[in-house]
Amino acid sequence: MTNRLVDLGFDKKILTWREILCDGPTTYAINSQQFIDIRSGFLQLNYDVPEGHYEEKFTNQFELLKDLSNYNEINLWFEYDLFCHINMIAAISLLQQLKINLPIYLICSGRVKGEDSLKGLSELSKGQLLNHFKNKIVLKESDLKLADSLWQIYCSDMHYQLHKYVTKPSSFRYLSNCLSAHLKRFPSKHNGLNLLEVHLLNLITQHQIKSKHHLLGYLLQYQGYYGYGDTLLEKIINKMDSFFNEDDDILRLNDRGVKALNKEDNYYNDLKDNSIFGGIAKYRMVYDINSRKIEKV
Repeated sequence: MTNRLVDLGFDKKILTWREILCDGPTTYAINSQQFIDIRSGFLQLNYDVPEGHYEEKFTNQFELLKDLSNYNEINLWFEYDLFCHINMIAAISLLQQLKINLPIYLICSGRVKGEDSLKGLSELSKGQLLNHFKNKIVLKESDLKLADSLWQIYCSDMHYQLHKYVTKPSSFRYLSNCLSAHLKRFPSKHNGLNLLEVHLLNLITQHQIKSKHHLLGYLLQYQGYYGYGDTLLEKIINKMDSFFNEDDDILRLNDRGVKALNKEDNYYNDLKDNSIFGGIAKYRMVYDINSRKIEKV
């Protein structure tokens, strides 16, 4: 997107947000050594990001925000999904933490007139991108405070508070969907699987899927509001491979997979790992489909 924006004539300062804040630990103060240490350590261990790469490619860009005297607005380009929205609320919080007092506009892709599916920014044509920019939304003070509050909660162990924001009006058109999707990332109290893990098993039953790589393609296309890339989805597939077998070049659910889908058994203890969402361990909470809330284990 950075290259596309430059090609379209957006040649002012561009800060490229190279992060994956939906995965791993975070801390509230983004422009801090603690944040750098936590995130760079996590990315080195889990994504083979070389030492020093994090500062070079991400946090060093914050220098661009030190002198904005020649600018009269900030434009945020983010997409409709959870992956982007967690990055977005962090970016807005950073601007608040740095006490930057400029109008902030949001250009958010998603529903496009005449299109059946939601679209990412990179999927938009030149004309569509320019039209999105033309119709950008100015974020009100209440929107900025909301984003900062959500980032504070995300960096804490109080994610159960997020459900009360699902129905809160704001200028963030897709925020409600993303918050609901996040709560469903916690394991279900009924079978120990979260929404994406159940979705993976359902895809296997509904389609003639030949391999894990084939399954990855389906998950990339049919994941709703998550916006995960290859690496995140591959981690989920590998974690769930004890629930299906590959027979005659076709993936089929085994007994565990069938029982998990039918909620005949709970696999919470089998699946429990050290995954972290911001300030809380994934397996510290469970999701109740009836109340649509998460609760402590």
